[in-house]
Amino acid sequence: MSIPTVRLVRIVVVAETFLPEMNGVTNSVLRVVEHLDRRGHDVMVIAPGSGPGRVGRVPVERVPGVALPRYSSISVGVPGRRLRQLIKGFAPDVVHVAAPAVLGAAAVFIARDAGIPAVTIYQTDLAGFARRYHLPIASAPLWRWLRHVHNAAAVTLVPSSTCAWDLRRNGIERVHLWARGVDTERFSPERRCEAWRRQVSPRGRPIVGYSGRLAVEKGLHRLAPLAARRDLQLVLVGDGPTRRRLTRTLRGARFVGFLDGTDLARAVASFDVFVHPGIDETFCQAIQEALASGVPVVGPAAGGPLDLIRHGENGFFWLPEEDDTIVTAVDSVLGDDDLRHRLGRAAQESVRHRTWERIGDDLLGHYVRSLPVPTRRLATA
Repeated sequence: MSIPTVRLVRIVVVAETFLPEMNGVTNSVLRVVEHLDRRGHDVMVIAPGSGPGRVGRVPVERVPGVALPRYSSISVGVPGRRLRQLIKGFAPDVVHVAAPAVLGAAAVFIARDAGIPAVTIYQTDLAGFARRYHLPIASAPLWRWLRHVHNAAAVTLVPSSTCAWDLRRNGIERVHLWARGVDTERFSPERRCEAWRRQVSPRGRPIVGYSGRLAVEKGLHRLAPLAARRDLQLVLVGDGPTRRRLTRTLRGARFVGFLDGTDLARAVASFDVFVHPGIDETFCQAIQEALASGVPVVGPAAGGPLDLIRHGENGFFWLPEEDDTIVTAVDSVLGDDDLRHRLGRAAQESVRHRTWERIGDDLLGHYVRSLPVPTRRLATA
């Protein structure tokens, strides 16, 4: 997508969670901020709790935060006078709100009252989490809240077609698709490392890998049949609140802990097949990183993965209503080396165009279209 040169856009990015906590929201905010900075725009990040005060040249302003129950590492921002002062003091043209829930919701209403367009990024399935944590009664109130928040924004950007359908079905307006980018230089088949493979699978067994948070909503219990196998090695990259429990229930698996940067890229490229057992993914960046690494993917026929996996071409779906199809799909990949190599080549090709530069410019286009017409004309002059 080609957009005109943007001259006047100043952006406040309000992140519901941010560094030092590393998750999908943090990762996408970092990529957005880096792109906006490279393009020469004035950017400020507002984030909860304590943490770094800058990302490169971009200032990060902190507001008070409280730890989430069962997720003590995640700090949720407490809206207050400081949030309003920061937004109005920066005088942005656009307020970018990443995964609005509490702090982000307050930012949307502050922006609306000030006549500033808010662009909200939907990437956390709160209603799905409520069901997964055995709180189905909370689903309807959560949708009412999300409807109230997102309909106060100029536009809501969603990462997948399934998300778009779900939000529209629940009464959220002005919904547009905005995918996620992937660093195709970092995540590449060239990162595959035989020494790392010998380290995690010393008997030379094929490696079935997962990377991401170790949390209830990721459905990692579904990997128990693979962990028990002796003809393959299940490897989990990541950390989270359920790690201790999973080391007991997935006894045959190797847990290598949290990795990032080139260490993460090396691990993912060294898998023989990537498996994702969660069914509540709004996008699933980990799947996209595996595809970029030339690794066939086994993922759920649900949510964001529906836009990423091409069944029989770059991987296989498993059926959410039939957990045993995870094993069937993994065996289909591992049982045929020619198929696995073909899937791997197609995997890399399927995301080659999804660079963060292109995705970032798409986002700038959404910013410009959200501006009032007179400002939009100036911004694109």
